[in-house]
Formats: sequence, structure tokens, C-alpha cells
Amino acid sequence: LNNAPVNMGQTLCVCSRGSITIDSKKYYFVQKLDEGGFSFVDLVEGAKDGHFYALKKILCHDRQARQEAQTEVEMHQMFNHPNILSLVAHSFVEGGGKTEAWLLLPYIRKGTLWSVLEKLREKGSLMPEKQILKIFRGICSGLKAIHDKGYAHRDLKPTNVLLDDDDRPLLMDLGSMNRARIEVRGSREAMTVQDWAAQRCTISYRAPELFNVESHCIIDERTDIWSLGCVLYCMMMLEGPYDLIFQKGDSVALAVQNPVTIPASCRYSEGLRVLLSSIMVSNAQERPNIVWVLDQVQDLLSHSPNTQTNMV
Repeated sequence: LNNAPVNMGQTLCVCSRGSITIDSKKYYFVQKLDEGGFSFVDLVEGAKDGHFYALKKILCHDRQARQEAQTEVEMHQMFNHPNILSLVAHSFVEGGGKTEAWLLLPYIRKGTLWSVLEKLREKGSLMPEKQILKIFRGICSGLKAIHDKGYAHRDLKPTNVLLDDDDRPLLMDLGSMNRARIEVRGSREAMTVQDWAAQRCTISYRAPELFNVESHCIIDERTDIWSLGCVLYCMMMLEGPYDLIFQKGDSVALAVQNPVTIPASCRYSEGLRVLLSSIMVSNAQERPNIVWVLDQVQDLLSHSPNTQTNMV
């Protein structure tokens, strides 16, 4: 092994810190954070300010993918809200016949809501009710800002919610966002919406009306309310209501047609359980809007005791 030839180029590569420039500012590569189908996220450090950032790189393999990345940038720029992840800077990088969209985002050290729930599950703990309500209120607040502008998130789930050190939730991954109200006229349009939902809306958090889209209907932002209910369920039970059904290979499309069942072992207050049941209504027309949900959460928070009992 000692006699192996040394590749100087490679050695130099390892020693020097790779750097990139966005908006005339330099950032150093620190490490890889995450990888998805057509995107990956790196941890980078600002050369000037020494702050850490998450650099999301989206591979745009065709014109449509580039347009989708551009839409994601525009969605971020539309909001300046404490519960929606802000965009620090962005750039479209051309090279070798490929285009990459670079989105520079704040780095949230604590990670996603899902990673926090996973740690609780490993410890055999539950999240205290007051903490659930506070985080949930922040998620609802971010969602209300999106709905107020006439848009829907369409892919709300615990892995798309970041939690900062103060437990403030930040909605992220705005790549599936589109206009809240979609008018479906005819079976061809219905199929287009259904196919789009199958690609962009995570199956175990997808609203019932997106599995079998009717030929003449209106899909609106209440798809997010269903997903919001799934997120609340996940915070209470440490797994999504349809995660196991999906993992077993059973039909999620069939399961979402029935009212959600709250396990008898649930240790939370009746108020929280009633809220969950009122959000997860299969018929979209009977599902509440975000203003109503926020009011209920606020009401529960104002009546919940200040003593936080850790549930084990």
C-alpha cells in the first residue's frame, strides 16, 4: 500500500476547500447534507460572514424542469414570513450542456420536524401537548400566508417542515406550489391533475380528492388542510396515519376514503383529538379552511395548562 503511486491532483483536491460564488459572494463547501431524485443539498459557509447556509442544487434536465425551478424561486420570493423558509440568493448555472438551479437557503441546524419526531420515537417519548400546539400554530400560520396569496403548498409533510432552535417551524420545499384553485373541465384535465399529483404530492399525505380526480370539479387549497391533519397526527403518534398502509403495499387511495381512526392508546386531550378529526375530513367540501383551524389551535393553546407534562 505504501508503494502506491500518489496522485497529486487528487491530494490537492482534498486539501483545498471547494468554493462557489452566488451574487458576487463567495461560499465554501463544507459537506453534503441530503440527496433526492433531481436535487441535492450541500452545507456551505459564507466566506465573508462565516454563517452556514444550505445550498440546494436542482438538476434541470429539460426546459420544463428549469421552469419548475424558476417557479420555486418565485414562490420563495413572494413571501417574507417567519414560518416560511426565506431564499438568501439564487443562480442558474450552465455548464457541460446542463443547467443547475442553485438556491441558497438559511441552514437550520436542528433539521426537520420528522427528524425530531424520529428521535422521540427512538427514546420512547411523546411530544408534550403544548409543544405540539405551538409548533402546529406556526405551521398553520405559514400555510395561511400561502393561502392568503391564492396559492397552495401541495406537499405539506413533516420532512418539509424545518424546526429552528426555538422550535419555530419553517415551511420549505415550495417546488410543488401552484394556484390554490384548479378548475377541472373534462376527463382529460382530470387525468392531467391526477398524474401531476401522483408525481408531486407525497402519497401518504395526499388528499383523497387527488387520487381519483372527478371530471368536473374544483380542487382548492383544502388539499393542504388534509395534509396538515396528517402532520398533526404524525406529531401525536410519531408516524403518519397512512405510513404503515403504504409500507405494507396496501391501497392508500382506498384508506383515505374513510374517516381517520385515532388509536385508543392516544394520550392527548379530547380537544386535540377533536381538532384532528375535524381537519381530516375525506370530503373536501366539508373540510375547514386554515382560518378556522388557526382559531381552534389558538383556543386550545389559551386553555392548555402551562405545566408541561412530559409523556413517556
